[in-house]
Amino acid sequence: MTTKTMNHGDLADGIERLVREYISTIQLAAEGAVERAVAAGGAGRAMSSAKQRAEARSRQGGRRPSDEIGALSERLYEAVCRLPGETMAVIAPTIGSTARELNRPMLLLKRAGRLRSVGTKHKTRYFPMASRS
Repeated sequence: MTTKTMNHGDLADGIERLVREYISTIQLAAEGAVERAVAAGGAGRAMSSAKQRAEARSRQGGRRPSDEIGALSERLYEAVCRLPGETMAVIAPTIGSTARELNRPMLLLKRAGRLRSVGTKHKTRYFPMASRS
């Protein structure tokens, strides 16, 4: 039976080769993950951009213009008409906004008598009101 003896130089070379192979495998996996994320980027983009807008606005400390709130109110009303009885957590992503951004437009729509709510806190459901024809 023959045994192979390794010296420290051979052992170090073997370890370096294994580390290089491992690093190249990890790099390929990371590149693949980035490509898949970029290809599927449309799914989460609306929510992240809505969050980015909200964070930017909160850092600025400014108010939203009334025309922006008006447009958001109309989009919210249309979404509630399409999805009656849903929570804000379900409605907000369909508009491309956050639930927090929709607080003021919802309040204005409820005051105008166009929408009503049933429930409290996170269980609140929203419904369109019947038109007054």
